[in-house]
Amino acid sequence: MSGPRVNSVFLGNSSGVNFSIILSPRDAETGKLQLANCSGSKRAGDWNLDVTPGVNTSKVTVSLNRTLELCLPNATECCPSPLCVVETLQVLACRGSVMLTQLLIQAEIFANSSFAGNVSENATIIPNQAFKPLGSCPCNLTAGACDVRCCCDLECTPDLQQLFNGSCFTGVFGGDVNPPYDQLCSSQSMEYTPEWFPFLCVQSSLDNTPFLGYFYHGSTSTPKVSSFKIPLQTSPGKPFTGYREGDPIITEEDEYFTVPQQSMAGQCVGNAPVAYLQNFDVKCLTNLESYKEGLPHDVRINTGTADFIQQNVVYRAITDRGKFITESENLAAEVLCQNVTFAEHYKFIWKDKNIEQVNVTVFFGSLCDGEILTQRFTVEFLSLNSTNGEELFENPGYQVGKPVKAANLNASDPLGSLDIWQPAGRGLCASTTDIPVLFGVDSYSGCILEVDINEDCSLLRGNVTEKLNALIQATHIGKRDNSSYSDLNDWVEIIRLDPFSSNVSTGGLKGFCPDIPANLNIRIIFAKVGAVQGIPQQEILAVQISYSTVLWQFQCGLGCRNTLSFLPITASVQFIEVPAQPPPPVTRYQKIYAEFDCNQNEVCWPQLLYPLTRFYTGEPYSQCLAKGLFLAFLVLLAIIMSNPWSSKLWNR
Repeated sequence: MSGPRVNSVFLGNSSGVNFSIILSPRDAETGKLQLANCSGSKRAGDWNLDVTPGVNTSKVTVSLNRTLELCLPNATECCPSPLCVVETLQVLACRGSVMLTQLLIQAEIFANSSFAGNVSENATIIPNQAFKPLGSCPCNLTAGACDVRCCCDLECTPDLQQLFNGSCFTGVFGGDVNPPYDQLCSSQSMEYTPEWFPFLCVQSSLDNTPFLGYFYHGSTSTPKVSSFKIPLQTSPGKPFTGYREGDPIITEEDEYFTVPQQSMAGQCVGNAPVAYLQNFDVKCLTNLESYKEGLPHDVRINTGTADFIQQNVVYRAITDRGKFITESENLAAEVLCQNVTFAEHYKFIWKDKNIEQVNVTVFFGSLCDGEILTQRFTVEFLSLNSTNGEELFENPGYQVGKPVKAANLNASDPLGSLDIWQPAGRGLCASTTDIPVLFGVDSYSGCILEVDINEDCSLLRGNVTEKLNALIQATHIGKRDNSSYSDLNDWVEIIRLDPFSSNVSTGGLKGFCPDIPANLNIRIIFAKVGAVQGIPQQEILAVQISYSTVLWQFQCGLGCRNTLSFLPITASVQFIEVPAQPPPPVTRYQKIYAEFDCNQNEVCWPQLLYPLTRFYTGEPYSQCLAKGLFLAFLVLLAIIMSNPWSSKLWNR
């Protein structure tokens, strides 16, 4: 190492591992390394050892705790010679008295020679480059040596300059930082001098030059690099005043706080920002080859008021890998395995527009080559006023991502459910699981039903209808998230449109059934009826359930040996937002004014004299008015001159 700090990485689980550092482990007589033992500490002489543990790696940092300045007269605790430190270090990792690994470091560190004496508190004054060039010889790129073709380099001797005297760099790069410009009266560099040049020119010294921007400022543009970095202050002097629903959470480095999430295509995106007050629960498939670590858990998060809080992280080991390992190929006797993250659960404690606390639970386990891991990531926002993990409903309306509340008010147990399918395995209806419908999230799911070629059409319709109706175990839907089961006004009745049934006879034809209700359509109408602490209060107004029928026909495979066919059935959920109140009726004045509205009619009478009206923006209005008056004068003059009495007047 040649600097005061060096970093290394310890691979493996660091639980129960003791790290220590030993100074000068080499024997002075024999020159061999001394036998290392595990009784050292994390400090040896002027050296300190710091270890930052992680999931499967630990960061090991060795730093020097002393000054590296050259000694002045009568000074102590400094470097007597330019080669300040020449020492041998040894870093040990032990578990008990057993040494696991060791790291040998040879340190040769030179003293800082950038300045001599004490540092002055006076800041270096850099001249304004708009008025004075910062460097008089831009081509002087190498310190202490002569740069070829750089004739302004003072380190080039006359003998060296003779070698390239005829091919020196020209222009500003070659040292001509104030060249005469074309507009200067004494300049003769223009190839084509205009006729007005001696009369219209600039008489000034070369210190006043456009190359420095004294009287000419050229426009500059900075490259736009795509990044998740955003400024905390949208305008100068405007502080960060908290989060609103849907705003991305910001870290201390002015970057988005990201957690893997599912995209619209169904794939997992590793750098997806976490939105304020929006919960999610996603699962992502990965293997050991494509596994990537997410955002480090030591990243501090902006609370919403430009303050930063640290995440409270708890690590737990996975005991049952079967819940996460969905596929395992034939593993060899010796296979590569690694500790990876199986699941991460984030809980954000919030109040008003600020984040008060962040709790993270990380589950890790061993993933081997050839196995497919189903990672799970959850984000949940809990109010600070919650009790026993149940959030108090400060905002009675629905929030995006919350389950829709359903009830069966005709039964003794009013608890109901409104679900959609979550296919698994081969996608058969027999192996699907149900997940609740989330407010504001349009969903589309389905499964495959096995149908025999000899299936009775009436029984098939009943079987499909039964599976679709099993998703809706409710008669009413709650208007709000805090709807009470005892108050009927808090609920809206589900409007059911039964599937169309026809009496069309198939004539005994096998493998052919019309009017199968294979598609379930759930439409939920909602509106924003207010706001609580700046968060919109959304309320469900109506729920409609309908069916779409299809024609099922047996698909014959190769040779028609298989008597089973497949019928896909689907369920879709659509959220439709409507205004909270109907728009006011159109008044008589608005109806009359509509006849002159240019946006609603093909004939626009107000724009008959378009160039003379305010609608024309091609030229300033004053110029248009002057031209219009001049044109009107010419027309009036033409009319006067063309009248009969004017011709008689000319004849007289």
